[in-house]
Amino acid sequence: MKVTVYGTGSWGTALAQVLLDNGHDVILYGVDINEIRDINENHRNSRYFGDLPIAEGLRATDNIRLATEGAEAVVIAVPTKFIRSALAKGSPFIGENALIINAAKGFDWEKNCRITDTMRDVLKDRPHRTVASIIGPSHAEEVIQRMLTSVCAVSLDIEVANEVRTLFSNSYMRLYSNTDEIGAEYGAAVKNVIAIASGILVGQGYGDNAKAALVDRGLLEMARYGISKGGKPETYYGLTGLGDLVVTCFSIHSRNYRAGLAIGQANDAAAFLKNNQTTVEGVNSCKVIYEDLKNCDFEMPLVESLYRVLYCNALPSEEIKALMLRPLKQE
Repeated sequence: MKVTVYGTGSWGTALAQVLLDNGHDVILYGVDINEIRDINENHRNSRYFGDLPIAEGLRATDNIRLATEGAEAVVIAVPTKFIRSALAKGSPFIGENALIINAAKGFDWEKNCRITDTMRDVLKDRPHRTVASIIGPSHAEEVIQRMLTSVCAVSLDIEVANEVRTLFSNSYMRLYSNTDEIGAEYGAAVKNVIAIASGILVGQGYGDNAKAALVDRGLLEMARYGISKGGKPETYYGLTGLGDLVVTCFSIHSRNYRAGLAIGQANDAAAFLKNNQTTVEGVNSCKVIYEDLKNCDFEMPLVESLYRVLYCNALPSEEIKALMLRPLKQE
């Protein structure tokens, strides 16, 4: 099968290598000429993986027509803020039978909606097969080294989810199929917010007790929010819920965790937000969820507290204290 992967970043490169390992004809589309040249000539993606070799058969191009025409599947692995524009640019060349697979986690930056809804919106006038997503506990830094990983192939159509499951599964990458698109996507967005909070705790010098409590309360907020949108409760105890939350909250590979770590160490978010050059999905997701809470009849104390740190100049140390001194209640 010919598969196109949009995005020459860490996740796009790692997924492309999985597909190549599985015997597919894979090409990466990107806009960074240095990354493209590095992949094609040096068999590296040095910006993300240093000197680690990647599969020699991986190819990359900045020609979206060349990359897309004839593809039976198109994997979207660019930051969420670029998904709409990348898919719109490629849509004239996407075949009517092509499967569109989202690999990003967060919200559409333009319309604050779920990514699969964005994909359907962009492609509404173009013939294509249904969309799907890959969601679950996975860091590209481990997948590129072929380390054991399990995630979910998510689609409203179980047959499509099963097809994606087969497409990516091998001896080191195991996928399960899931039809709870709403629950999985909201879980993927909320976990990035909680991961920033986790990094802040560590940056402030707190230990395992605090992190365990944060993950537990974060899972509660994730489930509360996702279920209110139509997600299934059981989704939040699986790979796209608890699994994804744990890996993001505890790993230095996570950009969201590292962002929180820097904010916690500085006891302030202003410097990080001013100087940050990487995509930290949880920053935008926190804003989207916080603003949406005005329409909800429940609280999300962690999200609300982090919003004040990111957008209202609140000190992390003061927000942590305020959370601990909230009125006592029954669990």
